[in-house]
Amino acid sequence: MLFPTLTFALFFIVVFALAWILQSHAEPRKMLLLAASYFFYGWWDWRFMALLAGSSAVNYLGGLLLARTAEDRSRRWIVAVVVAANLATLGFFKYYDFFLDSLTDLLLKFGLQRDMPFLEIILPIGISFFTFQGISYVVDVYRGHVKPVSSPLDLFLYISFFPQLVAGPIVRGSDFLPQLSKPPQLTRVAAVYGFLLILAGMLKKTVVAHYLAVDLVDPVFVDPAAASSADLVAAHYAYAIQVYCDFSGYSDIAIGTAALLGFRFRKNFDRPFSATSMQQLWQRWHISLSTWLRDYLYRALRGEKREAGWRMYRNVFLTMLLGGLWHGANWTFVIWGAILGAALLIERIVKGRYHEWRAQMVERKDASAAQPSGGASQAGPFVSGFIGWFVTFHVFTVAAIFFRSPDLDVATSYFEQMFSWAGSVHLFSPFLLVLTAGSVAVQFLPGNALEKTAERLRSVPASMLGLLFGGGLVLTKFIGPEGVAPFVYFQF
Repeated sequence: MLFPTLTFALFFIVVFALAWILQSHAEPRKMLLLAASYFFYGWWDWRFMALLAGSSAVNYLGGLLLARTAEDRSRRWIVAVVVAANLATLGFFKYYDFFLDSLTDLLLKFGLQRDMPFLEIILPIGISFFTFQGISYVVDVYRGHVKPVSSPLDLFLYISFFPQLVAGPIVRGSDFLPQLSKPPQLTRVAAVYGFLLILAGMLKKTVVAHYLAVDLVDPVFVDPAAASSADLVAAHYAYAIQVYCDFSGYSDIAIGTAALLGFRFRKNFDRPFSATSMQQLWQRWHISLSTWLRDYLYRALRGEKREAGWRMYRNVFLTMLLGGLWHGANWTFVIWGAILGAALLIERIVKGRYHEWRAQMVERKDASAAQPSGGASQAGPFVSGFIGWFVTFHVFTVAAIFFRSPDLDVATSYFEQMFSWAGSVHLFSPFLLVLTAGSVAVQFLPGNALEKTAERLRSVPASMLGLLFGGGLVLTKFIGPEGVAPFVYFQF
């Protein structure tokens, strides 16, 4: 059940109406939302509803056991077992065949051939997302950041809430669970904001991402060797925009639909392509995942002690490497994570050396070096900011070639043909140029533009708002290509 479809629209209208009819009846309302969430998930493949319920049950019981256990060692064992159970489930469904295939290739290099028990496992949709939500809940209970819930209904709804179930954002229990204990409210501003997010998400997905994918990105990745260098250069920019619009579009629709049901989620993207450093980009891209990796993976690697030097660099690199692997069971994702991890390390090292040099200049009272005067003092930040943006953007777009490639052979072919400087533009049109450049340009608008717009529209009559939003949705459907492709992050 894809978001930009009539099926989902009808489903959501029914859920929305019933949810607000039950506004003052907390338990029946939660039961309705839970039933709707399992119906939504079962629409993809009903066989995996038991997996979702089992994952929720394990994390619920883990939270209860932690609440009833005071001894530190026992609590560590409980959280370790529950986290291991979550990771084992994710590992089996997502990485079993990948690791066996990699092991087979390794053995063949040593002249050994073995028949491996490949299973051709079907990947349950959304397993990476609801698994990470379950882990975050149990770890937060262990750390004392969230109180364990006594009601299984609350925990099951938290894990399975349909707007963000299959492709995020990854919502923390500390953000979601307290909202279940409060009467739901839907102010005019919140409703307008929700509709604006849905409209923005639809525009990103059904128009920008879809056109870039259908007209340029997908054709060149089928056979990069047959494409011109110019089209390949254009496509590697276009794909970065496509995956951003596709995934942030899903996040916008998810956050918007949740808002219409009375739930408030944090932003998952915040103008990442205006970032002037790799660190800043990762603070703005897929925020719920990057903060999850920071709080639950990097912190686990680091331990309780603050660290610096090579251990910090090692842990940052491992976090990015495993973050790449989280995206899919393919060496292309591992290399993607490794490139971005290496870029983060190089950036930290260069910045550290630069700050040391600046400190030395200040100590020597070299005024011309420490504090340039006149026009240079004004041009300096702009120039350094532009260079930082240019390098950051291009590191990301080049790494994205691995992210999009189905295997290493396609990625290698892409780079070889792109740098052969052969052929002229065939697929990249002025229309696609406008979509690509325009999508980058809007990244430099204020980050609260939608919130401000919602505030300004609060006094507009509801009937007029309904016409505006309805017309906007119809328009996005009309100007977009025919059909709706699945969201990119559904495969993760």
